[in-house]
Amino acid sequence: MDNPIRLHWLDPHNPEQPFPPVHLALREPNGLLAIGGDLSVGRLIRAYSQGIFPWYNPDEPILWWCPDPRAVLPPGALHISRSLRRTLRSGHFRVTVDTCFEAVTAGCAAPRALHRGTWLGDAMRDAYTELHRQGHAHSVEVWDRDALVGGLYGVAIGRMFYGESMFSRQTDASKVALVALCERLAAHDFALIDCQVASEHLTRLGAVEWSRDRFIALARPAAAAPAPVGVWA
Repeated sequence: MDNPIRLHWLDPHNPEQPFPPVHLALREPNGLLAIGGDLSVGRLIRAYSQGIFPWYNPDEPILWWCPDPRAVLPPGALHISRSLRRTLRSGHFRVTVDTCFEAVTAGCAAPRALHRGTWLGDAMRDAYTELHRQGHAHSVEVWDRDALVGGLYGVAIGRMFYGESMFSRQTDASKVALVALCERLAAHDFALIDCQVASEHLTRLGAVEWSRDRFIALARPAAAAPAPVGVWA
């Protein structure tokens, strides 16, 4: 008989509890590693630093993942299409950083066309807002005059940026946010943007898939490196 599937349960009352080794993550669903726990700042920082992230629907318990392969984007490898270059040259959009983090997460949480509901529930948004207050989570905002039309957010630890979500209300707005992020991270020698799971959209922008072992071997030392000064100023 095959061995039964066993998931590691995390105690929500013990935020110091270690995560299991990432090689114990399931193959199906790909990367599911643990269940339960909480979304405290300490637990989230430890998770991301080890290459683990939370992803679950609001009506589910917290699920923790470390998939194989892993989608990544080196900051200097972003593919900028000719049409996106025209958008950038036009100066139509204005870009800011960390000016309205909660508005960006609200934009990312809004229902998308052809999709019902959102994975980014209130508990997740509150957790990332607290990470932002403590200087670990950051947003890039894209404006058309005074209207917020796109953006992205993620978690920065050491010289790693763990991308979480992006949204766009106008053509190319989220791509403009990603260009601004990549330029900023490349200028401060960040190793990688973790994109978590590949998609056609991310692949067109230059994301590639690495094995989990390769990702962990680079990401963990990068996250442990001293954070550069002035990245988000």
